[in-house]
Amino acid sequence: DLPIRIFHWLLVAGFFTAYFTEDDLLPVHVGAGYLVIALLIFRLIWGFAGNRYARFSGFLCSPARSMAYVRELISRKAKRYVGHNPAGAAMILLLLLSLALTCASGLAVYGADQGAGPLAFIGDRHEKIWEEVHEFFANVTLSLVGLHVLGVLLESYLHRENLLNAMWTGKKKPD
Repeated sequence: DLPIRIFHWLLVAGFFTAYFTEDDLLPVHVGAGYLVIALLIFRLIWGFAGNRYARFSGFLCSPARSMAYVRELISRKAKRYVGHNPAGAAMILLLLLSLALTCASGLAVYGADQGAGPLAFIGDRHEKIWEEVHEFFANVTLSLVGLHVLGVLLESYLHRENLLNAMWTGKKKPD
């Protein structure tokens, strides 16, 4: 739906803006981080209040089902889904979790380093540890984004449809 498509592309812009600005443009980095936090809160709410394709109950499945789907995809026998497939469901969960941990550790760094933000009280005692944790999860998120893009390209090829276009327009061939 439109809210998810807007969320998706704003999240891409926010994450990459934060990732590539780091210390050089701290106000931009922090602003992009707060955008990502706001988007994560929206997605959590929309995961329960959105349409059937946006609701978590509409696509979440067991890890075993997600892995089975990946095996089916590799063997070119994967079923096509109008909404999120089981591998996509796992990726959504992993990305949301990794982004949440990136944002939480970013708030800790901001509090420790700048004495600002909601964790301004944290003090600078463990600042270096928070910086390492923040960088680690930012890089994990970047790796997951790479896997996500590869998955979209693979699925587009195997099912002969342009999923990137569907992420822009919201239009996908029905079953």
